[in-house]
Amino acid sequence: MPFTTLTTRLRGALLATLLGAAGLAAQAADLTVSAAASLTNAFRELAPVFEAGHPGTKLLLNFAASDALLAQIAKGAPADVFAAADQESMDRAEAQKLLVPGTRRDFVANALVLIAPTGTTAGVAALADLQQAGVRRVAIGNPGGVPAGRYAKAALEAAGLWAAVEPKAVLATNVRQALDYVARGEVDAGFVYATDAAIQKDKVRLVATVPTEKPILYPIAAVAGGPNAEGARQFLAFLQTPPAQAVLAKYGFRRP
Repeated sequence: MPFTTLTTRLRGALLATLLGAAGLAAQAADLTVSAAASLTNAFRELAPVFEAGHPGTKLLLNFAASDALLAQIAKGAPADVFAAADQESMDRAEAQKLLVPGTRRDFVANALVLIAPTGTTAGVAALADLQQAGVRRVAIGNPGGVPAGRYAKAALEAAGLWAAVEPKAVLATNVRQALDYVARGEVDAGFVYATDAAIQKDKVRLVATVPTEKPILYPIAAVAGGPNAEGARQFLAFLQTPPAQAVLAKYGFRRP
């Protein structure tokens, strides 16, 4: 074989090896954060801030209801960080040994609110008004899989209203879908978090803040076996920094 041909082939093989290594390095730098749907706007704004402070790391965000995210992680979907909207889903993650021990912490707080479409004629001015015959559809996250729905059902039960509201419930797959139902005027009222209502001020009106038995605290933790353990540690630390806390506060989240 001519020397020049051999050299060309060796160079090609070396280039392929280097490209492959670079691809693996880039992949290893990806950081996947599976977060509750109510964190969508805040985490999307935080992503470039985190990336700027950690060159070479690409933040991949996956949003859904906390229960759906837990199911994905349990089935082996790649994730480095899990941020939930309630303690129950994180408790189940911990029980299934899906979390890195010692990394779980509560990082923000929220509140449950009742909202109605702007300009609605249903006359919803308080929680008790959901019993009225004129209120025919109420958006609520499915209590079987959505933390906001569990909070809402518990609050309605405590107020003695669940039996009246359940037949009117339009179940949503996550809290943002419930918000969309109200914003589009497809329901007469709905339950979302205060932070969700704040991003649709022109389309929904706040009826009332709904008391919950326990404070609504969002837990976060590194996922056991995640491909980017160091990145997960860095992201958890980043959320405690003043710039990150400022963005979270901008969207209405409070310190736990």
